[in-house]
Amino acid sequence: MNIIGISAFYHESLCCLLQDGELVAAVAEERFTRVKFDRRLPINAFRYCLEAGGDLNPADIDCIAYYEQPSKKLSRQLAMGLDASVDPTFRWVDAGRPEREVRERLGYAGRFLTFEHHLSHAASSFYYSGFDEAAVLTVDGVGEWATTTYGRGCGAALELLEEVRFPNSLGLLYSAITDFLGFRVLSDEYKVMGLAPYGVPRFKEEMATLLRPGPAGQFSLNMEFFDFAQPARMFTDALPALLGIPQRVPESEITHVHKDIARSLQVVLEEMLLEKVCHLHSVAPSRNLCMAGGVALNCVAVRRLREEGPFPEVFVQPAAGDSGAALGAAALAHVELTGERPSASRLEHVYLGPAYGSERVAALLDAAALDAHDHRDAEEALLEAVVDRLCAQQVIGWFQGRMEFGPRALGARSILADPRDPAMRDKLNALVKKREGFRPFAPAILAERLGEHMDLDRDSPFMTETCQVNSALALPAITHVDGSARVQTVSHATNPRFARLIERFFARTGCPLLVNTSFNVRGEPIVNTPEDAIRCMANSELDALALEDFLIDREGLPAQVRRSTRLKTFSEQLARERIASAEASVHPRLSSDIEGWRPGEESLPSGVYTFV
Repeated sequence: MNIIGISAFYHESLCCLLQDGELVAAVAEERFTRVKFDRRLPINAFRYCLEAGGDLNPADIDCIAYYEQPSKKLSRQLAMGLDASVDPTFRWVDAGRPEREVRERLGYAGRFLTFEHHLSHAASSFYYSGFDEAAVLTVDGVGEWATTTYGRGCGAALELLEEVRFPNSLGLLYSAITDFLGFRVLSDEYKVMGLAPYGVPRFKEEMATLLRPGPAGQFSLNMEFFDFAQPARMFTDALPALLGIPQRVPESEITHVHKDIARSLQVVLEEMLLEKVCHLHSVAPSRNLCMAGGVALNCVAVRRLREEGPFPEVFVQPAAGDSGAALGAAALAHVELTGERPSASRLEHVYLGPAYGSERVAALLDAAALDAHDHRDAEEALLEAVVDRLCAQQVIGWFQGRMEFGPRALGARSILADPRDPAMRDKLNALVKKREGFRPFAPAILAERLGEHMDLDRDSPFMTETCQVNSALALPAITHVDGSARVQTVSHATNPRFARLIERFFARTGCPLLVNTSFNVRGEPIVNTPEDAIRCMANSELDALALEDFLIDREGLPAQVRRSTRLKTFSEQLARERIASAEASVHPRLSSDIEGWRPGEESLPSGVYTFV
């Protein structure tokens, strides 16, 4: 049985494929179009899923499952009083759009099922957790009406027991303060989490004014301070009056007061989540907790829930935001159609995207006349050459095998460096990632060496929680200001080449971990294709690129290619060609309309979906 899961039209669209209950493909549309957080129908991702499933065609699909119920969502949007100031075209007033576009643009005539947004979130965690039974918590901005749900799963059964409804939302609270601090909503909330350890919670009382606890699983926002119906900002004038400072101008200086607001917000969020997971445990007692929704990506809060909450075992779906809800929709469709749970095994890895192989890379390098060291059939030489460069404090692009899905780079599309280098963090932020200097980097560590360097007693393959660094080694590049790190454990079973690379580095240096950050620069999605990787190298300060079995040194790039706008234009043209190719090959009636976007734009036109 072939089931496609889709999330689209709000934030970051994604398509996945379940075959007989097994997840065999999952990828976000942004990786193909190069439009960060691309929310359009995932045509390219759909095409990839068909290929990954064995060159399927739309008629081979038994069901397409959509991650929310459009009519219920529209009822809430209309009740909010949204108007032409949000979107002058009123295109959002169209509950039939998701199914219509799936049928018309994907050429699909079969069964189309929709599931409630938070039920899809819950399913995306529970059915992939490996737990036979568990309590389930979902927390995000808003779905149709729910913003937080409390549930339980057992076998194939999954039920939601209680919900908190819009406008009362922990996710929207966090996004509103993100907005106030001058960061981008639905993109930069993790920056606020990273900024928080630099501050003290001296605004905790003010945050408590914004968020009021309630009985059982309930809480409420003080709506005197918020306005979620306007496109310009998410708060009223009462918020800067309460906090005593104006909204921070984006890209301006980050001061101590901004750090203190971030810390206060984080503390209040954690305390509210702790209170509510205790309530969940009282109505759904279990050793196991499954979490999903965008707030579940707050890995600092997840750590505190694990350490202080009533659930010894916690599983967070690695793509816990809206894009990953497509996995839950597909799983729910499987249960509805078969009466059985999808695979009972835990999701062990997320390497479910496209792979390109060394022959494709060789052809590209030949066509582009790029110099590279060819290590086909000589993996040991490749790994030793990469370690040579890491030990020389070089920054390496690492492009290997099937691309990972979700927001974290996990050793398939990564940038790697030596975590012992005290200058590496600043170098990466300023010259490679081109982002704020306060941002921490994550370590990738051999799973068998975890306890020697991190205060963590379990594998963490998806970077879903933080821990304290307790290594005898000085690791300034991956240790945050509070002594923590968001760790990835690497195993030979799921990513053997990456594990062997870290082993070689360990043998040479005595350090069994590397800096691992996503292979992209600020404002761009993680790279997908070899062409994307070369362009990213040319437009950053990467010293070398391990591209499958080939190693390219920066000196090997022609001078006109380094930082070349021609290469950027070439990559954008490839993105447009991929869009056209996907549309033509999936179904002849597919439209080439891409809703006003032009190559070079960082994101899609703003509108109602920007916020709610």
